Amino acid sequence: MLKFESLNLGPHSRPRTPPPSTRRSSQTPPLDRQNVQSPERRPYTGYTSALGESWDVDICGDPEEEDDDDLVYEDDEDEFGLPSITSMRRKRSRKTKTLKVDQISYPSLLQTTSAPALAPSPFAHPVRSNSFDIAEERNPLAYPSAKKGEGKILRPQYKDILKDPANSLHLINHPSLPLNATPKETEAHSTRISRINKFKRILQASSVSLPDLRAAAWSGVPEEVRAITWQLLLGHVPTNSERRVATLERKRKEYLDAVNQAFSSGNGASRNASGTILPGLASQPSRGRGLDEAIWHQVSIDVPRTNPHIPLYGFEATQRSLERILYVWAIRHPASGYVQGINDLATPFWQVFLGTYITDLNIESGMDPGQLPRPVLDAVEADTFWCLTKLLDGIQDNYIVAQPGIHRQVAALRDLTTRIDSGLARHFEDEHVEYMQFSFRWMNCLLMRELSIRSVIRMWDTYMAEENGFSEFHLYVCAAFLVKWSEKLMKMNFQEILMFLQALPTREWTEKDIELLLSEAFIWQSLFRGSRAHLRTQNSNIPMGSLGPSS
Repeated sequence: MLKFESLNLGPHSRPRTPPPSTRRSSQTPPLDRQNVQSPERRPYTGYTSALGESWDVDICGDPEEEDDDDLVYEDDEDEFGLPSITSMRRKRSRKTKTLKVDQISYPSLLQTTSAPALAPSPFAHPVRSNSFDIAEERNPLAYPSAKKGEGKILRPQYKDILKDPANSLHLINHPSLPLNATPKETEAHSTRISRINKFKRILQASSVSLPDLRAAAWSGVPEEVRAITWQLLLGHVPTNSERRVATLERKRKEYLDAVNQAFSSGNGASRNASGTILPGLASQPSRGRGLDEAIWHQVSIDVPRTNPHIPLYGFEATQRSLERILYVWAIRHPASGYVQGINDLATPFWQVFLGTYITDLNIESGMDPGQLPRPVLDAVEADTFWCLTKLLDGIQDNYIVAQPGIHRQVAALRDLTTRIDSGLARHFEDEHVEYMQFSFRWMNCLLMRELSIRSVIRMWDTYMAEENGFSEFHLYVCAAFLVKWSEKLMKMNFQEILMFLQALPTREWTEKDIELLLSEAFIWQSLFRGSRAHLRTQNSNIPMGSLGPSS
């Protein structure tokens, strides 16, 4: 196995961001405004209220496969047919509860209207019909209860942040240190303030320098400035501050129009001349909507499974939002459609962007997004959709028919492991371990099933700073991740290897563990990306082959 000591790296060496180059343009097709006509305009909150019952998902997935009142996760496999990372068996039997949501009216992004609170369906049993619409056959859910006093967590300046996320920069407050702070704590506090101020100087420029922003983001982005940093690095918002407000308004409206179009099609005949939904439609909200039942069925199954251990993702507002994001993305990308695992990739964006508008940094535990103003949820949802689209544009071949991108990456991981740790590679060969058996999920879900979402968010800071972080650098992260466990894996047999790799002990990992992993990945990328001559000198007895993605 190659040793870092032989690489002539100083004890304080830190990876540096590679020289920037022009970022590849998005491949997402624009909405066809000529061939597709939007349905008759009405308030977004109005149709979500009228269709509220149709969002009630059967958390058990397919009612023919599981009991209506039980949710069972086998501890030996997940939806990919692989051992589950959670290693637990959960059985749910709860009564439907009505969320207590503040009844406050806020202006919508599309029209000024009152935003009714989302609530579980009043039906005690699944609604059955002869419409063949899978969305109608859904059980009511029981959602977690929100903490008391949640109405105070919204930033008073949220309307300014809605216009331009950069407006949150002047709201950053630095908590004072306690009088008994240790010298180490004082130094860490000072370093953090200096780092935040560095980002503020970059982000508050009239034209943001992307090379400077990438260089700063590689080592991690403070959570106070992460949302605007991600949106800039992904190209969701322009670097020119004067164009930012208009761009956000246009893209958010375009997304909400697409949602209206996707979920309202076919209902025009049920409205009167004024555009008001006729009485009786709310009792059968999904009839005639023209949903793609295969896509909708899979989305409605996967969303309740998303981060089930985090309270934030158990709330109805969160799940309804993720369903809309995933469904609209899928129908706009027919080459791939919805693929299991894409639901995971939406959550870091949703969580980071939601955090921009609230004061509680512990966003994961019990904060009900349904208590926030509708314009805030609309903005979080739309921004998540566009950033998820930007991410998936770079790895689209991971999700098309036969998933060729994943097969290439798994093959490249095998070759790369052979060069980094030939002993581990031979042991896998002796035990007949196929890399596809454990690393398919690593590529499909970008290690989100192996790491906590906080660790993933930190890892994505670096991925976005890299020119091709999600499509190329991720391979080297997976290689560093695999060889990290080499010593333990060498002592295991086939079954033990697979079980260990599908339930890795990363629960207690800190940001420093992630930074070490990223640093090692950067070194492997620097050594092996196109460096065939170096490989021959280091391991002359190893046959040459594919070195992974080309630069």
